[in-house]
Formats: sequence, C-alpha cells, structure tokens
Amino acid sequence: MKSGFVSLVGRPNVGKSTLLNSILHTKVAITSSKPQTTRNVIQGIYNDEETQIVFVDTPGIHKPNHKLGKILNEGAYYSINDVDIICFLVDAIKGLGSGDKYIIEKFQEINKPVILVINKIDGLSHDEIFNKILEYKDLYKWNEIVPISALKNRNTDELIKVLKKYLPDNIKYFEDDMITNKSTSFMISELVREKVFNLTHEEVPHSVTCITENIIKDKDKRIINVAIIVDRDSLKKIIIGKNGEMLKKIGTSARHDIEKLLGTKVYLELYVKTIKKWRDKEKYLNELGYNDFLE
Repeated sequence: MKSGFVSLVGRPNVGKSTLLNSILHTKVAITSSKPQTTRNVIQGIYNDEETQIVFVDTPGIHKPNHKLGKILNEGAYYSINDVDIICFLVDAIKGLGSGDKYIIEKFQEINKPVILVINKIDGLSHDEIFNKILEYKDLYKWNEIVPISALKNRNTDELIKVLKKYLPDNIKYFEDDMITNKSTSFMISELVREKVFNLTHEEVPHSVTCITENIIKDKDKRIINVAIIVDRDSLKKIIIGKNGEMLKKIGTSARHDIEKLLGTKVYLELYVKTIKKWRDKEKYLNELGYNDFLE
C-alpha cells in the first residue's frame, strides 16, 4: 500500500475541482465557470487496490481585496507546504499569466515533487499541446509534465500513474468507503452555493455563502434548511427574484443534487439573509467555516 497527500494548486478557474471530481468519479467539490468557486480546502480520497491518494483541492490563488480573499490564499499556501506532492494546474487555453508566475515563485521555497498539469487540452491538436509544454517547461524544474482534460476525463489515468511514483507513505489514512473528509452539512451548503453561482449573474456569487442550519430525518425523507448569506439587500432581491422565482429555481436544482448525495427524498427550504460586509468580519468568517487560517 502506497499513500500520500497531493495538493491541487493553481490560479482561479483552471479546473482544480473539476479534476478532483473526475478522478473520484463523483462530486465532492462544486464547480462553476466563474472563478474563485472553491473557498475551503477540500480533501478527496482516491483508492485502488495498491494506492490511497488524498487530494487537497484548494482555493485559486488570486489578488485578494477583502479578508476572506486573504484567508483563501492562506489556505492554498498552507496546502503547498503541508502535502507530499503538488499538482500545479494551468489553463492551456488562456496560457501563461502573471498569476501562474506568482505561484511558480512560491515553489522556489519548497523541496517536494511538483507535477505540471496542463488542463483543458480538449480541442487542441498534438502540435498545440506540444507548444504548450514548451511554453512552461523551462519555468521550473518540474518532476513531470502531464497534459489532461479534466472535463473530458482525458489522460487523468496517466496523471494517477505519475503520482504513484512519488507517493512516500505506506499507510492507509482513510477507510476505503470514504471519498471526502467534509461533513454532509458542508456538502449540502456547497451544492446550494453552486446553484447560486450558476444561476445568477456576475456580481452576485462572490458576495454569497451558504450554511446548512438543520437536517431533520422524517420517515422516508430529510427536511433541510439552508441559509443563503449575502452582504447587501440588493443581492437578496436578485437571489429571491420576482415572486420568488429565482430562489425556487435554485432550490429545485440543488434539491436534485442533494437527493443524489443522500440517496433519499429531500424537502429543501432556503431563505436569504443579509449580513453587511460579512467577508471582512472575523466573527462571521468564523461562524461560516472560514476560520482554519484566521490569525
């Protein structure tokens, strides 16, 4: 049995959560086309007969403009230092950016294997993929370079083979039936937040968080209450929508995924609450679960 911890690191929206879900063949991290979707350090656990790999999906490293943003960066930096192997994901379509260079500078401070993962190669020719490899190969002493498509699950099996070569441990950290270290309440909150991200326009998502307040077992179903937290009343109106239509749409979409997660019928009740400047208030960041890296 070989094992180890692998951090998925990169700037926002390069596909870290999509890759984690693709490897595990199940949804443990929410995804969106909008950047900075991931806000917590999420562990996803890959098992086969000979290996256990604990993947750590991190928030995208970015220039923060509020206290929450600083905490997210701290979470990502912490994961760089506290794992055995780093997978550095880059976007093959957008190409090399200043954010990539900033993260690569951080690698100079560490002494552990770093795998360059060039994501989003679907649609690129072999020559274009080769040119992408050339673009990055001399920026750092990568242990390996692996081009993949997380969305299409292309070449992810090759990535697993590469990672197995660098696993340092020989103990099992989690039972075989565990796929994540996160609680059911956390997963439900994230599924609701994902629907807010995907169903509302650009200005809304980053001002929103969700918290599961109650899960009640009632015969053959679960009664679940989730609060959607926003930082101003104008966003509250957008999320509720005309005659409550947007909130209903969010609830219907989230309920479908929550029922798949729990394997049972769900009655989901959502409500929207305004907490002004919650992303800058330590009290609320603590209550809402972003306290791991508060100083």
